[in-house]
Amino acid sequence: MFSTAYLAGLGAGAGLIIAIGAQNAFVLRQGLQRNHVGAVVLVCILADICLILLGVTGMGLAVQQHPGLLQWLRYAGAMFLTAYAVLALWRAWRGESGLQPVSDGAGSRRRVVLACLGFTLLNPHVYLDTVVLLGSLSTQYGGDGRWAFAAGASTASVLWFLSLGYGARVLLPVFRSPVAWRVFDVAVAAFMLALAALLLVQRVG
Repeated sequence: MFSTAYLAGLGAGAGLIIAIGAQNAFVLRQGLQRNHVGAVVLVCILADICLILLGVTGMGLAVQQHPGLLQWLRYAGAMFLTAYAVLALWRAWRGESGLQPVSDGAGSRRRVVLACLGFTLLNPHVYLDTVVLLGSLSTQYGGDGRWAFAAGASTASVLWFLSLGYGARVLLPVFRSPVAWRVFDVAVAAFMLALAALLLVQRVG
């Protein structure tokens, strides 16, 4: 039972986490820049594990019972994504040399961590997917099986963010070119604006 629940959690967690999202795009960019990658990966992993545990312990029902909070997060998330999209377009327009890969010591760790928290926690769907959905799926397993499910989902998060953050450097030869960074930032801006629009037109909860 333990291994079955663990593998089920691993598969469910991977299916939700690996889906393309604003958080993943942010982690990829930080990985390409080699800018506080460890801090970003750690924040994403810890946030995911906390949300998974909240779901397994039954907090999913509480999330569903407070649709007003999810609606507030919907608007806050849309504004956050729009602001980040504008910054990405500004970077693409200026073609700053600072977009070249940098060392881990460059930039503000606090600013990077706050941005990472914004991408992670200002998305109402993260609560519906991680807390509500994974929490509901975990109820199929009794006793220790629920914790095995949570362990599997958490493992998926750890593997994914480590691979995304540190594996991004494989693409560094491509991003030695300022043109590649401009294209990347334009694509990120378009993606963020599309996500912001979806948050505004689609109700959650």
